[in-house]
Amino acid sequence: MSTQVPRLLAGLVDDAAVFPPGSATLPDAVAGHRRHRTRWYADLVGPLLLPATALTDLAGLLAPDERIEVGVIADVPLDRLDAALAGVDPRVTVRQVEAAVGRRSEDPQPGLAELLAFAARHDGLAVHAEIPLTFGLMGALDTLAETRSVQPPPVQSASGSSVAQSSGPRTGAAHRGLPVAAKFRTGGLAAELFPTPTELAAVICACRDRGLAFKLTAGLHHAVRHRDPETGFTHHGFGNVLAAVLAADGGADVSRVAALLATTDPVPLVEPARAARDRVRPLWVGYGSCSILEPLTDLIRLGLVNGGYDV
Repeated sequence: MSTQVPRLLAGLVDDAAVFPPGSATLPDAVAGHRRHRTRWYADLVGPLLLPATALTDLAGLLAPDERIEVGVIADVPLDRLDAALAGVDPRVTVRQVEAAVGRRSEDPQPGLAELLAFAARHDGLAVHAEIPLTFGLMGALDTLAETRSVQPPPVQSASGSSVAQSSGPRTGAAHRGLPVAAKFRTGGLAAELFPTPTELAAVICACRDRGLAFKLTAGLHHAVRHRDPETGFTHHGFGNVLAAVLAADGGADVSRVAALLATTDPVPLVEPARAARDRVRPLWVGYGSCSILEPLTDLIRLGLVNGGYDV
């Protein structure tokens, strides 16, 4: 593990270069990911995120002896995803699969049941269930809590070191022991896709109370909460989220967690992260970003990563 990227930040940012707003071509995304994996900050970077439909084109972009780890975003029905995974080139390791279990107005339980059945067919594969922050959320979290094993599989940093995630209770659920985590959307192209600090705090505390790991997606472009002057949307900061999960893991209530998510002052965010730099990151698996260098630059400026600006 690099001494320049603290253990707390290991695998924090998945490489979502092909997704908006970056929308890189697949060849450019693979080349960029290859560079990230050879740089001093490699431990910060998770797998390359790709839609399932891009898997067939990936092999042609790899050198004969090259290996790559990917996370697959389900853009096809799960039965077709079974076939896509079965045909993956041996040089490609699928680290995780992420799939939405319903639209904002739908009951997530049927989609979640289908995803759990998918996870059961792929023993040991990490699966993230994207649950809308609306109707049926808490019931879906209860269902996920029933599937968790005593010790979920670790997240691997780029250097190969293990980063364990929080575990959940064992129950009599049919799919008990499956490595399925929650995933929540924290931004997008519409205002309603940005949860308020209180809404996000409630979700973080609900996951904490159920022993659930979770992942976030969209909108986390910078470390500190800020307003985008072009769209007018106020974005959550990934540094705010980091401070919030540390506080939640320490027993903070929703109001305290929400206050950390809402602040635009970096000081109360940086100090907890510095104090916890050598520990395993609790609860939060990480998030996908179409840029690796943007969050890296923010982390350097805040003094949370001991690197220079040669990125």
